[in-house]
Amino acid sequence: MHPYPQAEPISPKSWLTTLLLSIFLGGLGAHRFYTGKPGTAILMIFTCSGLGVWALIDLITIIVGNFKDSDGLPVKNQ
Repeated sequence: MHPYPQAEPISPKSWLTTLLLSIFLGGLGAHRFYTGKPGTAILMIFTCSGLGVWALIDLITIIVGNFKDSDGLPVKNQ
């Protein structure tokens, strides 16, 4: 057993960049393109971001640190 808890792996993608892309270009899925999720980003474009609901949910998950990149690693503020 280690005396210090192991840090969970986090995404190499910038939390701030992801947040800003979500705020300003969230409806176009820019934050999803940035984090390596082009498929869902394209779906966001074609569905108008689920009429804005999808973008809002992504924004909230980014703020609280639960948004994951394409490798399944959380994009967190370090």
